[in-house]
Amino acid sequence: MALIPYALTRPFLFGLDPEQAHELTLGSIARLQNTPAQCLWSQTRVQDPVTVAGLKFPNRIGLAAGLDKNGRCIDGLGAMGFGFIEVGTVTPKGQPGNPKPRMFRLPEAKGLINRLGFNNEGLDAFLANVLRARSFRAAGGLIGLNIGKNAATPIENAVDDYLHCLDGVYPHADYVTVNISSPNTKNLRELQSDDALDALLGAVQQRKTALAQKHGRAVPIFVKIAPDLDEAQVAVIAATLLKHQIDGVIATNTTIARDAVKGMPHAEEMGGLSGKPVFEASNRVIRLLRAALGHNYPIIGVGGVLSGDDARAKIAAGADLVQVYTGFIYRGPELVPECARALKHA
Repeated sequence: MALIPYALTRPFLFGLDPEQAHELTLGSIARLQNTPAQCLWSQTRVQDPVTVAGLKFPNRIGLAAGLDKNGRCIDGLGAMGFGFIEVGTVTPKGQPGNPKPRMFRLPEAKGLINRLGFNNEGLDAFLANVLRARSFRAAGGLIGLNIGKNAATPIENAVDDYLHCLDGVYPHADYVTVNISSPNTKNLRELQSDDALDALLGAVQQRKTALAQKHGRAVPIFVKIAPDLDEAQVAVIAATLLKHQIDGVIATNTTIARDAVKGMPHAEEMGGLSGKPVFEASNRVIRLLRAALGHNYPIIGVGGVLSGDDARAKIAAGADLVQVYTGFIYRGPELVPECARALKHA
């Protein structure tokens, strides 16, 4: 258990603008990780090893991409008991993202809306941060690197951005995630359509084959998809994943639907809605994917996990591993071992 209970710090953080609280927290972790002060939030990792996509995960609970976009807090976050940490989304060039304000809490729904827009410092800075991480990986933790395209890159040239990022992250990743599902980069979700997805994944797999030969190791590739897909769209995505022998899928990103939060303050803000309101939509997509992809295909479930029971529900829907993000903001570090214990004893 962390020395400082999150219940004491949350009221202060929730009194700040959401993005200000986010930056203050990450800045503090970045400065204090791998120092004696890390004991303030460190927790014993629940050991529940599982092999997925050829990788041995210490336990089934990971941190979703988006919280640590620049990969500067891997060791500090990893000390909270995660089995794996996914950082990014990184783009080839640094970019500021969308205008502020661009993050909004919906406490009544345990939700969060963001329209950050892949704000990050770019690939070179990202890789420098990843290379500085040492204690989490030394303790057996796995690191996923999440890649995307620059906002200024025309959608018809998106493949170039993904391949550029893949070249950069491949030697340093335990797995790579191709993010085609953020609602906050114009036209990005078009890459989930039949022809665009086929072209992108064909190019990614071809480049992966070349990189595996160059570096002497095969790094699994995952694709992150949206919850706002109907059954036919999920079926097409599943078929395309299998066609190109993509290693796994992450379901899901944030939703653009607002049915679950109608009438609440900030509910009509543009952006992706995460947290409890996306829980059922995410589980629906996971179930559809599992039915389409078969028993052994790797699926990481994410969306609305705020308790150990929620984590079990993701596994019951068909996920092999579970990620948290918004639930982590609402519940704090204690959510990590709670979920890991729930899955260990399920």
